[in-house]
Amino acid sequence: MQPSRPLGGLRVLDFSRFVAGPQATRILSWFGAEIIKIEWPEYPGLDWMRHIGPFHGGVDTGNTAANFNNINTGKLSITLDLRRREGQELVRRLINISDVVLEAYSPTVMARQGLDYENARKIRPDIIYIAQSGFGHTGPYKEYRSWGPTAQAFSGLTRTSGLPGKQPAGWGYSYMDHTGGYLIATSLMMALHHRRRTGKGQFIDASQVQAACTLNGAYVLDYTVNGRPFARPGMPPGNRATHPAVAPHNSYRCAGEDRWCVISVFDEPQWEALKRCLGSPRWAEDPKFATVTGRLANEDELDRHIEAWTAERDRYDIMRELQAAGVPAGAVQFPDDRVDNDEHLRARGVHVEIQHTEYGPGRYEGSPVKLSRTPPLLDRAAPCIGEHNVYAYGELLAMEPSEIAALESSRVLRP
Repeated sequence: MQPSRPLGGLRVLDFSRFVAGPQATRILSWFGAEIIKIEWPEYPGLDWMRHIGPFHGGVDTGNTAANFNNINTGKLSITLDLRRREGQELVRRLINISDVVLEAYSPTVMARQGLDYENARKIRPDIIYIAQSGFGHTGPYKEYRSWGPTAQAFSGLTRTSGLPGKQPAGWGYSYMDHTGGYLIATSLMMALHHRRRTGKGQFIDASQVQAACTLNGAYVLDYTVNGRPFARPGMPPGNRATHPAVAPHNSYRCAGEDRWCVISVFDEPQWEALKRCLGSPRWAEDPKFATVTGRLANEDELDRHIEAWTAERDRYDIMRELQAAGVPAGAVQFPDDRVDNDEHLRARGVHVEIQHTEYGPGRYEGSPVKLSRTPPLLDRAAPCIGEHNVYAYGELLAMEPSEIAALESSRVLRP
């Protein structure tokens, strides 16, 4: 532990898997919390992200999965068979010296092991216990299982994505998982503040589906206030803007193969600036493009004119020219652009190089927020399976090497 950091001295037992829980504990680790990830190398105790590629060097060793290693930086890993009585007893001993428990099982799993909140608070009365699940721990669907696309669909997000007149496309990545992680980390900060004032812990019920519901934007309000269903002509809007309804607002093809730039015009000064960058073409002076209403009514034609200009130009040149003129614009970047080519993101420390125990140096996502007095620190790569058994059992629980060896022989622990 590093007490000098904002969360130094905070210990979290992390039973979470996949993305939402690990995203939360990754944030905590940036600011000094000690995250002890409890795993078991066999189903159902392993974080499946360890076996979801791509893999460093193209080989899956359980420690080489890119997604797992990116979202679990800064953490420790110990092995423990939660199904065994001896394993459950070790968890109780760890709860006694920890501040937070985070689990991501369905509502009955930890209760069956005698490790739910009610039992955990008997061990440590001020424990903060976070239960992250798909549908939450209350309500008629609390036993339902979920996966990223399941939560995405049930929350309404899937229906809001895609192009007009097409089937819902779904989102390309589990954004609701990350949102869930941010909400878990935020709720924990509030619970810690409450505990500091009152000395009391509490139970935090975190639903991935509800986290996803917060991303629906104005569509729910539009229905409840205006009675307009989302599924109507022109919806989903693709890359066009509906709240507010403005034009031009789209992704435009640029020079090169599969290269694009986003351009957004929100007011008349921006429209006038865009026209000047375009060279004040005659078509732009047509009265039908003189107002937002007219541009929206003729959006297809407007987009064709703009793309005729962008198609001959480099996406970054377009971005720089329009931004200099006061027009919001951004090059559509590929992952390799963000890693290797973008000087701004590089200057911001978007990626940090650190040493992984198994495969050496690698680049990982850094913190997107910069605190002036207590900056985030990423100085440890994601852990290998069971890498910190000796620390947790030998140092924290003061177990003798012979005790640890006996538990390994009986397969309660795995070296």
